[in-house]
Amino acid sequence: MIFVLQHLILQIKEELKKIIHKITHWEAWPFKLIYAPLVPVWFSYMIRSGSVWFFTPSNPKLTFGGMEGEPKKEMYDLLPKHLYPATFNVLPSDSIDEVLKEAASRNIFFPLIVKPEVGGQGILFRKIDNREQLESYHRQVPVEYIVQQMVSYPVELSVFYIRHPKAAKGTVTGFLHKIPLHVMGNGKDTLEQLVMQHPKAAKRVEELQTKHKENWQYVVPAGEKYILSYAANHNRGAHFVDLKEHIDEKLVSVFDEISHGINDFFYGRYDIMCKNVESLKNGKDFTILEYNGCGAEPNHFYDTGYTLLNAYREILKHWKALYNISKYNASQGIKPWSFRKGVRFMNETKALYKLMREADQKIS
Repeated sequence: MIFVLQHLILQIKEELKKIIHKITHWEAWPFKLIYAPLVPVWFSYMIRSGSVWFFTPSNPKLTFGGMEGEPKKEMYDLLPKHLYPATFNVLPSDSIDEVLKEAASRNIFFPLIVKPEVGGQGILFRKIDNREQLESYHRQVPVEYIVQQMVSYPVELSVFYIRHPKAAKGTVTGFLHKIPLHVMGNGKDTLEQLVMQHPKAAKRVEELQTKHKENWQYVVPAGEKYILSYAANHNRGAHFVDLKEHIDEKLVSVFDEISHGINDFFYGRYDIMCKNVESLKNGKDFTILEYNGCGAEPNHFYDTGYTLLNAYREILKHWKALYNISKYNASQGIKPWSFRKGVRFMNETKALYKLMREADQKIS
């Protein structure tokens, strides 16, 4: 009887530890749970503006203000070509020979990157090493997608930029080094074993097994870095390192120049590959992978020591800036989308994302 009680107490303690761990590690909570307490603030902006879609004037050149569902092509078309990698769009109906011919004409060679024309969170994002992989992806992907030359710069950065339309200079509110999800080989363990030992990767075993099935039993050599996801998103297991101490006038001026050049880009996040932070500040040796409008999350509070309360302060600070930018642009004649137009667009986007997520689970 005593043994049974001791065993029961141990079980209760273990369950309590798990519960406490989940509560204290808020960064791993579902997105909707994190943001739920802030919903009344968002509703207050709707009421004050008189529009459900009050944010759509924030970035007038981006569909839906860049909240979600915006085509990547319209973002790239607003950038000078030398600021982003060689890129072109592909339809599922195109032949693979046409795709390869177009890639060659643009000097895009393997390895290359593919990602959906509309999307985010790393959905359908893949590194493609050869023709066989590209053919497989092309055969299975159900939506228009982008082929982009893979960038060889070693550092990936995230830069959150805000500028009020009346101001000549903006601010950089978040600056991150993004490290893609990876494991380090030890010459003994298989990729499967390394994944199971990794605190973030172990939570994504089914997804990673699908994407790396050919190498699942591969013994990774000692010291070799094996990239599990080239999409350096928080929801794909990437690790973030805060670089806020590197935010200065030089960095801000680089993104002031880029954002003025884009014309009417006031709020969002740039994803950058570069040689190093100093080269970026000098406007050299960097490329823009893409940038996101008002739907971009101020992701610099993940992995960087923020408490949940401080994360909420950051979110609310950014929402206030978004509201003020949208309000000003609306006063200049850039009116928010109508309720009906927004609902129709959201329904279409939701259906598209559902289709892409289903495909993402199947494509290796």
